Amino acid sequence: MRERGKAMTTLRVGIADHGEMKAWTMRVARGEEKVTEETPKVWFTSIESFARILSAGNRELLRVIDEKAPGSVGELAEMTGRAKSNLSRTLRKMAVYGLVRMDKGQGRRLVPRVAHDRVELDLWLTHGKRGSRS
Repeated sequence: MRERGKAMTTLRVGIADHGEMKAWTMRVARGEEKVTEETPKVWFTSIESFARILSAGNRELLRVIDEKAPGSVGELAEMTGRAKSNLSRTLRKMAVYGLVRMDKGQGRRLVPRVAHDRVELDLWLTHGKRGSRS
């Protein structure tokens, strides 16, 4: 359940293949480009991988976590009817991309929490600054 007065946060994500990311990272390292507030914090290598992690089922999972505030992964599994092992794998992947965080609960329990209210996609349709024109 959302805490009153909690500021909405946006996770800015980008799509870039490995070559584009390497070229961009090198430009940043050489000081040719700066990392700003507008720079994506999380990168996906394809639209398809972005779509998989934010599928309708996973967005519903985020909604349940946010609204019901389960006290553990097991409790979330009961709420959603999903197998705990499958759910744990999904939550780990979502945590890698910054969509959820796994807080320490009672004992060895992990408590899933939604990390951001929204996601903003930064997608270059042409090579722009990030790509290399070869």
